[in-house]
Amino acid sequence: MSKFTADRPLRIGTRRSPLALAQAEMTMAAIKGAHQLPDEAVILVPMLATGDKIQDRPLADIGGKALWTKELERALMDDQIDIAVHSMKDVETWRADIFVISAMLPRADVHDRLIGALALDDLKQGARVGTSSPRRAAQLQRVRPDLQIVPLRGNVATRLAHIEAGDADATLLAAAGLDRLGMAEVGAELSLDAFLPAASQGAVGIDRLSSREDLIPIVEAINDPDTFVAVNAERDFLAAVGGNCHSPVAALARIEDAQIRLRAEIFTADGSELQSGERLYAMGTDGPAQLAEELLGKASADLRGMFAS
Repeated sequence: MSKFTADRPLRIGTRRSPLALAQAEMTMAAIKGAHQLPDEAVILVPMLATGDKIQDRPLADIGGKALWTKELERALMDDQIDIAVHSMKDVETWRADIFVISAMLPRADVHDRLIGALALDDLKQGARVGTSSPRRAAQLQRVRPDLQIVPLRGNVATRLAHIEAGDADATLLAAAGLDRLGMAEVGAELSLDAFLPAASQGAVGIDRLSSREDLIPIVEAINDPDTFVAVNAERDFLAAVGGNCHSPVAALARIEDAQIRLRAEIFTADGSELQSGERLYAMGTDGPAQLAEELLGKASADLRGMFAS
């Protein structure tokens, strides 16, 4: 196992946003604790991601999830960092083989929370709800077709400030991010029945170059096996259904003994059509692909057209 010291510390790459830094600090603390490393043997290397620079357009219009990860991936290739910490929701489904997610921290709360009202029914007719997530937009319009969806991006503080300023009446935020920022009391929890989360929501992954096998014991020591298996099941579903940044899709897997229970939903953009399903399958079998085939098989041509399996 690599021996990291003050002269050659383990370098953890992270975005500079408050939430990304909080997640990187969690990772750093876990690694130091697992290997009894002194503080100076592990350092954070913050960097500005393109997705943090451009906040006036939806991600799907300007390059998708890669805008959150490409700077960190380049730093891995350039040996500026040893590992990178990502919100797994931001990691592209298809990646070059030179990168590998080797571990995930224990998953946080997967719910979405409503900001701006105590319940969706409390929002006035025609209220403006800010989100740039196709999934959240479709789910909102399915339960409240009268709502106006307005684009809203930025980190948690930025989006909360937009609501405070009246730029929108409400928004949805991931409970995991709020909790990790010490804001567990903010927002009203939305049910998973109406608001199944995005695949990988609430999960933090540790990325490395596939060639850096010396790092395997460092990061696998902090891996949460249930989270790792569940999130990879959700990502396998995304790959099988052909979802991209424009596709309203939700997925959530849970581990039940030696099996995986996977729920998934695909929507048209306005939420008028929803196809949903659930599958309980043994680990190592192709449950995600079978569920994707089932949902696409039930879908209309319009809905199938939003996915490219």
